[in-house]
Amino acid sequence: MLGINHPYGKEPGSAAEVAAKAILEFNGSTPRHYRNALVFLTADKIRLQDLDEATRKYLAWESILAEKGEKGLNLDPQQVKQAETQKTVADGAITARLPETYQWLLAPVQTTPQAAIEWQAMRLSGQDALAVRASKKLKNDELLITSFAATRLRMELDRIPLWRGNHVAIKQLAEDFASFIYLPRLKDSSVLIGAIRNGLPLFLWMQDSFAFADSFDESAGRYRGLRCGEDAPLADGETQGLLVKTDIACKQMDEEKSKQPVDLTIAGTTGGRGPTTTEPGAGATGPPAAPPVAPKLKRFHGTVTLDATRVGRDASRIADEVIAHLSGLVGAKVTVTLEVEADIPSGAPDHVVRTVTENSRTLKFTSQEFEKE
Repeated sequence: MLGINHPYGKEPGSAAEVAAKAILEFNGSTPRHYRNALVFLTADKIRLQDLDEATRKYLAWESILAEKGEKGLNLDPQQVKQAETQKTVADGAITARLPETYQWLLAPVQTTPQAAIEWQAMRLSGQDALAVRASKKLKNDELLITSFAATRLRMELDRIPLWRGNHVAIKQLAEDFASFIYLPRLKDSSVLIGAIRNGLPLFLWMQDSFAFADSFDESAGRYRGLRCGEDAPLADGETQGLLVKTDIACKQMDEEKSKQPVDLTIAGTTGGRGPTTTEPGAGATGPPAAPPVAPKLKRFHGTVTLDATRVGRDASRIADEVIAHLSGLVGAKVTVTLEVEADIPSGAPDHVVRTVTENSRTLKFTSQEFEKE
């Protein structure tokens, strides 16, 4: 909140803008680090004159009452009462004029890292407290983000880019959002953590979000505690861990899956020492044969009939509770086909036929037609 010596006027280079620029650039004598955490509330240059007048009247009546005794102005009770009334009126005028005067919000904005910083001046209105008015205005203009989508976080990671190689520390990411004006202005780090939590188990995490790891082992060149398409234990305000590029995460998962030990024991062999004796009367001359390893299930298919009046609800549940688990498996290829069959005893009207046919083409149905029987 800027003082009365720095009011805002619409003319270029107003005192408020000059002061805001200086505060944005420096914290005392050192460069300011968390610049994207600042906006400025300032007084209107014209309205400030009315506030100044009301304040002067208040101070004048206060001075009169301070000197009402015999050694001062020697006021009688009627005059004292009049002075107290005028002081109360002046105090009410100050209270009313403060929010009318501090009606400008200055916010620094920057579209790209290379673009110059511009100042957006917004006039506040309403009956709320000044801080509440400022917050509402910023949120309405998307200059203060209280809920951040995981897909938008992935977009910012790729656009700038914010990756440090193949990953980025969550703590570093929180500092980036608080420091760089060309990034969305988040309310606090819990907004970032919420976006990460929502993005990790996404159905299309490889395309739309990221993977998570506890840390990176430099010597082994691998991520510890790597999680792909699943939740991670992140609490609000906790900034431990790494976000990992999805292609790099998939590559490590595939490599480690291929290195899993395979049991090559075959029933009837003794580890290369020849077959065991299995003739009648002959005792076993080697260790018992290991049971065969059950083959892993590699395919799934399912068919379900949906309620035509609640397709959206049912399809969403199927996506969350069945498809998401399958598509989250490394290397899995999931195909979902929707088949629509309608029996219309009275026949379909012409306008319905035209609408359904055209919409089916637009939605790229592989096959669709109406039949007479």
